[in-house]
Amino acid sequence: MMVDAQGFEAHSRYARNLLLKEVGEEGQVRLLKSSAFVVGAGGLGSVVLPYLASAGVGRIGLADNDAVEASNLNRQILYRGTDLGKRKATSASASLQALNPDCEVLAIDERIVAANIKKHLSGYGVVIDCSDNFATKFLVSDYCWSAKIPLVTAGVVAFSGQVMAVLQGEGNPCYRCLLPDEPPPGSTPESAAEGILGAAAGVLGSIQAIEAIKILLGIGSTLARRLLTYDGLKAEFRTFERTPNPDCPLCGTPPKLTKLG
Repeated sequence: MMVDAQGFEAHSRYARNLLLKEVGEEGQVRLLKSSAFVVGAGGLGSVVLPYLASAGVGRIGLADNDAVEASNLNRQILYRGTDLGKRKATSASASLQALNPDCEVLAIDERIVAANIKKHLSGYGVVIDCSDNFATKFLVSDYCWSAKIPLVTAGVVAFSGQVMAVLQGEGNPCYRCLLPDEPPPGSTPESAAEGILGAAAGVLGSIQAIEAIKILLGIGSTLARRLLTYDGLKAEFRTFERTPNPDCPLCGTPPKLTKLG
C-alpha cells in the first residue's frame, strides 16, 4: 500500500474501510484507482467532496465558478471564515489535498456549460451533480446519459431534499423520465428565497457520497430506480419507485433529443 505525505501508511488511513466486508483491501485498491467528478462545490458539494477524498477515491474533479461568501458558511462546511473572497475551486482543492494527499484533485474554476461539459466530465467513473439550478442539472443529466456515465443527483432547500441515481441499463429510467422538461423560473422553491438549514444539505450530500462510492465499488442497491426524499421537519425518509417513460424526450422511442452537451 502507499505512504502519504505525512508518513502514515495508507493501510492505517483506510483501516475502517478495510474492515467492511463489502470493501476490504480489494475494494480499497479499486477506490484508489477510481475517479469521480463533482459539479458544484456548494452546500451539497462541500459535503460530498471530503467524503470522497477521505474514502480514498483516487482522482476527483470538481467545478465551481463562484467565490466564498459569508452567506455560504451556514452549510458549505468545506470553507472557513478565512476563505471569504477566495475562489471555491481553489479553496476546495487545497482542503481536499490536505485531507488526503493520496487523491489527485483537478479543480476547475468554471461553470459546466454545453461548450465544456464533454471536455471536463468525460472519462470519470461517476458524476455527482451538486448544482443549484435546473439548467445545469438537465445539461449534466443529459450528457451523462448519452455518455453512459453513472450520475448521482440531488437537490435541497429549507429542511428537505431528494436524491436519485441515473444509470443506463435495462429498465432504468433517465432523469427526464421523472422531469421531462426544465421547470419554469419561479415554479420551484430555491434556497436563496426559501432559506436552507445547513444540516439538511449535510444529510443529502452524505447520501450522494454513499451512492457514488457504492457505484464505484459495484456494491449494494442503488437509487437507479427510486427517488429518495427527506423531510427534516418530519424526520421522515420516503422512497418512490421510478420507471422508464416511453414518451420520454431523452430515452423514449424515438428520442426527441439527439444533440446533448
